[in-house]
Amino acid sequence: MHELGLARGIVDLAQAAAEEAAVAKVAAVHVQVGRLAGVEAGALLFSFDIAAEGTRVAGARLVITEVPVAIWCGACNAERELVGVNRFRCPVCETPSGDIRRGKELEVSSIEVER
Repeated sequence: MHELGLARGIVDLAQAAAEEAAVAKVAAVHVQVGRLAGVEAGALLFSFDIAAEGTRVAGARLVITEVPVAIWCGACNAERELVGVNRFRCPVCETPSGDIRRGKELEVSSIEVER
């Protein structure tokens, strides 16, 4: 379960941010997870609680926002959001594209703290 390793990284980042800001407790960590990131949200939530034990992040909420897949369509000269991840074709003109612009990310977007 690679989600535990990911959760540890997220907790480490939040812990470091809390230490730098001199706050005792992290209330929530917001992450953006792309549909192509290969992350199972349920496993990440479970792993986050385990990884946070004994840290300033213990008891914090992990808020996951799923990022849809978007490709660049050269024919339309526009970024297009895909409905699914089975066909990498522009949903407007059907031109194939491998130029993925969004959907692979896993990033912490914000950290809420308690003062």
